[in-house]
Amino acid sequence: MNKISPCLWFDANAEDAVAFYLSVFPGSRILEITHLPESDHPAHVGRAGTVLTITFELLGQTYTALNGGPYFKLNAAVSFQVMCDTQEEIDNYWSKLTADAPVEAQQCGWLQDKFGLSWQIVPRELGSLFAQAKPDVAARLMRTLLTMTKLDIATLKAAAS
Repeated sequence: MNKISPCLWFDANAEDAVAFYLSVFPGSRILEITHLPESDHPAHVGRAGTVLTITFELLGQTYTALNGGPYFKLNAAVSFQVMCDTQEEIDNYWSKLTADAPVEAQQCGWLQDKFGLSWQIVPRELGSLFAQAKPDVAARLMRTLLTMTKLDIATLKAAAS
């Protein structure tokens, strides 16, 4: 397990979220499931034996999904970047992660999935395109990027050349 691992707070649907993420990222797996013990805490009453946490791995990164109740919600202040080598890879992840997701939360390679988790589906070379560009080229590249929803590698390369 990674020394630092994100914990994702869900109301009571961590199992659905984890099953979804495992279907999106091949080679992923569940590492551990814990269940809520008997507790007199108001948030736990009637929930003994239900899933509390699921520790899982996506592309080598560990995460924990917590059925923590309705107290906190995921938001776009934290997102996970998926660095893609090809347009096919971008298209694949974009298609899967945007299924049943809010369209209004999709811009510039960012999306929010149906569980409220934010992702960035990014060409791996995007950073180097910006880093190597002269200021006028970087500005053109940024203007191009800002018009996109799902990122298109060929269009971004054309803007950088």
